[in-house]
Amino acid sequence: MSRLGAVTQLVLDGVASVGVSGPLPGRMDAVEQGAVGMVKLIAVAAHTHPLARRKGALTTAILREHVQLVLTDRSTLTRGQDFSVIATQTWRLADLGAKHALLLAGLGWGSMPEWMVREDIAAGRLVRLAISTWEDSLYPLQSLHRADRPPGPAGRWLIQRLRELG
Repeated sequence: MSRLGAVTQLVLDGVASVGVSGPLPGRMDAVEQGAVGMVKLIAVAAHTHPLARRKGALTTAILREHVQLVLTDRSTLTRGQDFSVIATQTWRLADLGAKHALLLAGLGWGSMPEWMVREDIAAGRLVRLAISTWEDSLYPLQSLHRADRPPGPAGRWLIQRLRELG
């Protein structure tokens, strides 16, 4: 869904020795990375939202008429880049928890990790949107560390465990 750079920036700056992130924004020789799994992203809105009440597949023209809640990045690595933004009006949030709360409040629509909204969908608080041009996407996750600072035993164990679970 997005290629946010905050985790990568923390690793590059030496604040974190190991990170788990989505795809890197371009090639970075200073960072070593490895696949550790996938997250399924789905489009949702509150059951009270107008998009949730529409029958049939939603077109991009319909989606553009409604506020899209978009996860944005606090790092400079992806400044000025949009990923999977459809609507002409967006609210940008740097926190997935805040995005989830605004979705539940009916203040917009957006994509979320399926595991985070599974219970909300089952309870009827959120509705999975049927978008004609948007398939569920599998968002790749990767471990990363600075190439000049390989992780120690605990970091290597964590990366290996994530690969086994992914």
